[in-house]
Amino acid sequence: MSNLDFLVFTLILLFIAFYGVYKNYQNKNLKSYILGDRSLSWSTIGLSVMATQASAITFISTPGQGYAEGMSFIQNYFGMPLALIVVSIFFIPRYYGSKVFTAYQYLEKRFDLKVRTLTSFFFLLQRGFQSGVTIYAPSIILTAVLGWELQPTVIFVGILVILYTVVGGSKAVSYTQKYQMYIILIGLFVSFYYLNSYIFDQITFSKSFEIIKMFNKNNAISFSFDPKEKYTLWTGLLGGFFLSLSYFGTDQSQVSRYINAKDQKESRIGLIFNAILKIPFQFLILYIGILLFVFYSVYQPPVNFNNSLIDYQSKNNPELLASVSKESKIIFEEKKELITDYKTDRNLLINKDKELAMSRKQLEIDALDSGFAYQRPETDFIFLHFILNYLPQGLIGLMIALILSAAMSSTSAEISALSAITTIDIYKRFIQKENNDKTDVLMSRIFTFFWGFISILVALFFAQQENLIESINIIASLLYGNVLGIFLIAFFLSKIKSNNVFFGSILSQLTVFIMYFVLGKSIGYLWFNLIGTVLTCLFSICLYYLANKK
Repeated sequence: MSNLDFLVFTLILLFIAFYGVYKNYQNKNLKSYILGDRSLSWSTIGLSVMATQASAITFISTPGQGYAEGMSFIQNYFGMPLALIVVSIFFIPRYYGSKVFTAYQYLEKRFDLKVRTLTSFFFLLQRGFQSGVTIYAPSIILTAVLGWELQPTVIFVGILVILYTVVGGSKAVSYTQKYQMYIILIGLFVSFYYLNSYIFDQITFSKSFEIIKMFNKNNAISFSFDPKEKYTLWTGLLGGFFLSLSYFGTDQSQVSRYINAKDQKESRIGLIFNAILKIPFQFLILYIGILLFVFYSVYQPPVNFNNSLIDYQSKNNPELLASVSKESKIIFEEKKELITDYKTDRNLLINKDKELAMSRKQLEIDALDSGFAYQRPETDFIFLHFILNYLPQGLIGLMIALILSAAMSSTSAEISALSAITTIDIYKRFIQKENNDKTDVLMSRIFTFFWGFISILVALFFAQQENLIESINIIASLLYGNVLGIFLIAFFLSKIKSNNVFFGSILSQLTVFIMYFVLGKSIGYLWFNLIGTVLTCLFSICLYYLANKK
């Protein structure tokens, strides 16, 4: 990055961090620290909820997913608007009516302490892991692209988040997320503008759309009933609905965002705001990935988007690097000639694209065979390659700030929620039941620092999965359904007792884990949200009737 880019990048991140501290550094009690005195407007709530979900993984993996697979991933979000409506109608009144600090407090009032503790444990397990991933994801990419050292990058991002989260609490998180979301939206529209400008310098809009259709990148809806297919209309509407219902209705990182609102009305408007804008927002990110595919169809792509792999091969096998680079350039020119032809032959173009892919693949295969640790799929580096090589100075700093802002927004929400659960559901419930505002706030800050530290450690030692955003969704899908089932029973099945739910949820969770590891990829992971929810309800009901028969 240039000095200008570094200045823009630094000023944006420091402004966000210190603004968050400034807005809420005087926290007199837990209500202020964890709930932000319930003073936030619907606009702050709405942008905060969206920013919590829009992690750096969204801007690293999702454009790459659009580049590789087209629009199919958008189907994941089809069930979200309906889920947010359900949360607004059924969940929000119960949380506000019971005057709880955390979602799991409600479960003790409905059932007992062990159910509350069990669901709290599920949350701490899941979010404790994911908070590290949200730091690690942008760090590994930035180190590969910018040449930064991994450990200092992870520690820098982590400390910046810990700073304003520890000092400012939940309100600071919400306010910083609001401005982080502004930066994210500006960055996305900047990318969209420049991508189209470059593309239209080479080909027309109609030709661009023709390429998208030829390679089936406009595959937004699949009506397939094949359970092996990950993204279909049905997985999105059913699995996606239950995933979103679990996430927004029971996950403290989201619950803590909207119960900070002035009242139920503001909270509901904030969620409906997300229901309306989330799919268009995700569509834009995926479409940027599709535009990147078109862009690198008319502009010469690097022999590999991962700079660390190219550096490795330049040191260890420069002859192969030179050979593949030369071969790939020739094939690309042939491909581009086919594209710019007035009547492009689809079969010839697709075959030429496959030939180019096979040529470029040689470099990766050789590197892996010789011991290179290929930590991330190439598609995760595509968006960053465009940013660093085709955007003007100043805007590069903005876009890097976008990625780190997204990381910070998600991580701050997660460690704030982890701290809230540890403080309210464990410390205040088991250790210090008497109220002492000064001590309570101090302990909450200590827990915030603790979970921030844990997140950094997880980020430093996290073993990468194949796809970051998919990994996050898989983990969530395996755990969320069970928790959602508990809440649905609490809301709608008044006869079911604590022991029924407790043991029913344990049986359900074990069954889900067994099914996932046995069936593997034979069933789309989103279905486990529905499976976990249904099993928890069924097992709990069965245990209730068995107990009553005795």
